[in-house]
Parts: sequence; C-alpha cells; structure tokens
Amino acid sequence: MWKFYAILSAVFAAATAILAKVGLKGVNGNMATAIRTIVILFIAWGIVLATGEISQLKNLSKNNLIFLGLSGLATGLSWIFYFKALETGNVSKVAPIDKLSVAIAMGLAFLILKEPIDAKTLIGGSMIVAGSLVILL
Repeated sequence: MWKFYAILSAVFAAATAILAKVGLKGVNGNMATAIRTIVILFIAWGIVLATGEISQLKNLSKNNLIFLGLSGLATGLSWIFYFKALETGNVSKVAPIDKLSVAIAMGLAFLILKEPIDAKTLIGGSMIVAGSLVILL
C-alpha cells in the first residue's frame, strides 16, 4: 500500500508545482506559502477530526512534539525557498532540483536512521543526483 501512497504523493507534488507557479503571478512567495499553509491546516485537522484520531493527541511524547515541530520548521523553510525559486524560475528547472531532497533524504536515512543500503537504492539515488546536476549546471 505504501507504493500506492508514494505514487499519489508524486502526482500531487507535480500538480503542486504547476498550480503554485500559476498562483504566484503577482503574489509574493511568502504570501503564497501562508495561503497554502492555511489550506493544509484545515485539510490535515479535518482528517484528524473526521477519523477520530484526535484522541491520539494525549499520547504524544515530548520527543514526538520536538521532532514533529522540527519537521514542521523544515517543511516551512522548504516551502518558502521553493516558492522563492518558483517566483523567478521555471517549474521545469526548479522541480527537478527540488527533488534532490529525495537523494539527500536517502543519505540521511542511511547515516542517521541506519536504514540498509542496497545497490538498487544507491543507483537510483545517484541517478536522481546526476539528473538534478544536469539541470542545475
């Protein structure tokens, strides 16, 4: 099931890039990020409330809150810089470079989370880096 969700994530991420570029016309990237964040806030909390998962709130540890908070900070900064790049850059250039995050996340997962490295994953990650470098340089 995780593969299905990952594919949906990729499809919606692609749509995000196009919709964001169109929505940025005449709008500052920070304002665009703020508007997008409000929409996400309502969707995420709507899902939590509709599914009854709000009861899990009391089970969150200090560690959960710290790392989820840091993740939110990283997400916010990522979005701000992504929108800044889209303000002046083409989606066809910005989006692939942004996807370097995939290879960086893989490397951090190997180093920090001690996830196993296999040849297929290493080759795939290297191809992502190579493709991004071709576009970047």
